[in-house]
Amino acid sequence: MLLNHLAPLAFQFTSPGPIIFRLGPLAFRWYGLLIASAVLIGVTLSQYLAQRRRINPETIGDLAIWLVIGAIPSARLYYVLFQWQEYAENPGDIMAIWKGGIAIHGAILGGLIAALIFAKIQKIPFWQLADLVAPSLILGQAIGRWGNFFNSEAFGGPTDLPWKLYIPPESRNGLPPAYRQFEYFHPTFLYESLWDLMVFGLLLTLFFRDLQGKRRLKTGTLFLVYMVAYSTGRIWIEGLRTDSLMLGPLRIAQVVSLTGIILGLLGLIWLYLLDRPLPDVVSANQSNVKQLPDDDDEHN
Repeated sequence: MLLNHLAPLAFQFTSPGPIIFRLGPLAFRWYGLLIASAVLIGVTLSQYLAQRRRINPETIGDLAIWLVIGAIPSARLYYVLFQWQEYAENPGDIMAIWKGGIAIHGAILGGLIAALIFAKIQKIPFWQLADLVAPSLILGQAIGRWGNFFNSEAFGGPTDLPWKLYIPPESRNGLPPAYRQFEYFHPTFLYESLWDLMVFGLLLTLFFRDLQGKRRLKTGTLFLVYMVAYSTGRIWIEGLRTDSLMLGPLRIAQVVSLTGIILGLLGLIWLYLLDRPLPDVVSANQSNVKQLPDDDDEHN
């Protein structure tokens, strides 16, 4: 059998715990380090992509502040609202974001609102910004998912696959009784991280092929492809998880992901089949994008 052939390659994921080290009363956690790293790497990458598009990278630096302010509180609020019964009994944990418990869909929603406001104020087309941020966003998600590993959270159902994830007893208390006897579970954090990296590779490929003139992309394409590609993987992976945010019998992440796929496909149809630009908060003749000079211009 296939699993017998894979057995020699087996490896077990075991979290070393959520804390990197302590300094007096302060605890430095992997979750915070990963989020900070994702933001820093994402901003650097988006600034590089902006420069390749001859757009002033300082624009991305300014946008990043808005995105952090909009995304992180929204991610926490989204999670708390759907887990309100738990936080109503422990209100002191509502602000304890370092313990985990943020929802990427809440972050995306908050970031979108912040980006729309920023684009309107700065008179920069929203979809142009969205295309520059999309590769960084999915890369940040790939990095951030490892925070779930260190916190022993967001795992799937029991499994004996070679790449199984060990979950300590204290992290199994919230599981259905039938699952608590098991020690090993699907590492859904790994599945999503790998999927996100594949989507990241797709977006970068499209970006650089466009720069080379091999396949011209219309403004908004990268973000719409991100919506469809990420959401497709999330629907499958979410079905494996044991701790999904629920609304009645529905897994919220699957509902939101399905909506993302539909909206993304409609946007692509609008761009390429109907051959029309996406509606924007700033029209082309109102744009205030700061363009960098061509290399040729700099030598003239």
